[in-house]
Amino acid sequence: MEMKGTTIVAVKRDGKTVVAGDGQVTAGQSVVMKSNAVKVRRIYDGKVVIGFAGSVADAFTLSERFEEMLNKYSGNLMRSAVELAQLWRGDKVMRQLEAMMIVADKDEMFVVDGSGNVIEPQGGIVAIGSGGNFALAAARALSANTKMNARKIAEEAMRIASEICVFTNGNLTVEEV
Repeated sequence: MEMKGTTIVAVKRDGKTVVAGDGQVTAGQSVVMKSNAVKVRRIYDGKVVIGFAGSVADAFTLSERFEEMLNKYSGNLMRSAVELAQLWRGDKVMRQLEAMMIVADKDEMFVVDGSGNVIEPQGGIVAIGSGGNFALAAARALSANTKMNARKIAEEAMRIASEICVFTNGNLTVEEV
């Protein structure tokens, strides 16, 4: 599933996990509707951070369902992500939702999508959205070749992605757990 119109990157390093997302909302291929949208937010009493790419309404629906799962499974991130993915894939209405999510707490990080995937990223770095591959490449290079902390890596990776991807801007929301 290819998501256009946003970039989300997550970096785990030295006991910290940072999720960063841009603020651009794009209509079609040529119109920037908003430059300061918030696509990264805290849920579950601030213990979990989610970032989403795709349809905003769909992403909010999914984040609400995910928080319900976190409440049901006492904050177990993996169990909640798997249950959400199963519901998302199996439910006739939810199956139509077009979004991807990165979910993270202080210990774990996953990408969740409507195909039933719950993926733990290799090397503690993951990115989604139209500029995701740019941000991912930048974050991996910075992680391997600098002593930057997770926050600086995420911010710099997003800056680089925003310079390359027309669907990504430099107006960031950054959350750390």
